[in-house]
Amino acid sequence: MKLEGEYSFDANQEKVWELFTDPRILEKTLPGCERLEEKEPGKYDALLKIGIAAVKGTYTGKFEIADPEPSRRYRLLGEGSGSPGFVKGEALIELKGESGHTIVSYHGDIQVGGLIASVGQRMIGGIAKMMLSQFFKKMKKELKSQSK
Repeated sequence: MKLEGEYSFDANQEKVWELFTDPRILEKTLPGCERLEEKEPGKYDALLKIGIAAVKGTYTGKFEIADPEPSRRYRLLGEGSGSPGFVKGEALIELKGESGHTIVSYHGDIQVGGLIASVGQRMIGGIAKMMLSQFFKKMKKELKSQSK
């Protein structure tokens, strides 16, 4: 399943980059994230509790910030599994500064399998977009709290 979109932040590109690569911030803003541990620079172990329709579960996984070009872009690679199934994906995250604002765009592809896939691709796509929206809203809130 393909995912893409963009969000605007009222901050310069370097500040937004810091947020999107800070494990403490990511742990607070990723929907369902219970724990995020950096194992080595740019590589993380994660524990997430997520419910999709009637399918709820705990997922353990790994993700990596790969090929970083500081303040500009990186690839996000991730995979996780739990009793409801598995999720695996990759996305390109790009930041573009425009007069004090930063546009963050993402282009990615995720695959799901197991019980979670049985809820149907259309429903999973809508839920993924909802979770991305929650993540970006939390990032904007985090940015505002740091600006005070």
